[in-house]
Amino acid sequence: MKIKLSKENFNEGLKKLSKDYKILAPVSLGYKGTYSDTDVVRYQEVNSIEEMEFNKKSDFSPKEVIFPITQILFYFTEKEFKESDIDDKKVIMFLRACDINAIKRLDQIYLSNGLDEDYYYKKLREKVKFVLVGCKKSFRNCFCVSMESNKTDNYSMGLNINDDEIQLEIKDEDLNVFKGENDNFEVEFVKENLFNIELPDTQKLNLKELANDEMWNEYNGRCIACGRCNFVCPTCSCYTMQDVYYKENENVGERRRVWAGCHVDGFTSMAGGHEFRSTKGERMRFKTMHKVYDFKKRFGYNMCVGCGRCDDACPQYISFSKCIEKVSEIVNKEEK
Repeated sequence: MKIKLSKENFNEGLKKLSKDYKILAPVSLGYKGTYSDTDVVRYQEVNSIEEMEFNKKSDFSPKEVIFPITQILFYFTEKEFKESDIDDKKVIMFLRACDINAIKRLDQIYLSNGLDEDYYYKKLREKVKFVLVGCKKSFRNCFCVSMESNKTDNYSMGLNINDDEIQLEIKDEDLNVFKGENDNFEVEFVKENLFNIELPDTQKLNLKELANDEMWNEYNGRCIACGRCNFVCPTCSCYTMQDVYYKENENVGERRRVWAGCHVDGFTSMAGGHEFRSTKGERMRFKTMHKVYDFKKRFGYNMCVGCGRCDDACPQYISFSKCIEKVSEIVNKEEK
């Protein structure tokens, strides 16, 4: 069903849905940005469309809703353990196409990568329904068109925002609580970014030569291993485990899953002091090839969705899209 309605009527519908769902959308949080007097846009619970921020790209991805930064898996004592409780209320998330496609990548890793599904991820993932937000124009550093992640049909509702009018496509009957007039439209998507990138031909990659190429040495001097690119990325899925013991009784505590990243010092450290990737260049190589080669070789599509958040967040102005293009240049040079 496709309808058009006013923002007032849309908010009335949200009010009805809020009885059964938490409604999450990007929100601009004043004076909480990286620098003084700057805002940060991240996902928060909202009650109206006026609270939602769609004129800016969210600084953090929505993955933290289904893959929390810190997640308590269970509590333990000397003799038993208890699984942590979660809020049973279902969730509606307002996302752009690139972020919905990013969650497809997380689903691939946590639900279809091996014999068993990730139980803790699945518990949160099953609660979520997507609202696709139409994207009229590209933001700075976005290259979703090049990554073929600018479109999706995986959503329960889709909407375009036109001044004071909402165009709403309702695909899930459970969300059919909105009143409006019938309309004929398509949810908007970005057709062209501010720039395009050339992806490397994975069939022509010489992995040994690429691994030893001097291009990676550039990042030894530029990258500071802060991990921001990992933590804002909607498809990075790495984590570490922590057991936290309580002071009152050292045999009682909780086990947590905590985000980790391949750029951060200590990520590949092993007992005995060995580390697989000790230099920043080696870590950049690993991340790059994972995003545009390893994942694709296994599952048939690229891991990176071209949201550009890594470029936005890097304090050293390292461009991941440029890094991908450098790999393509090496492949093209080898071919000649």
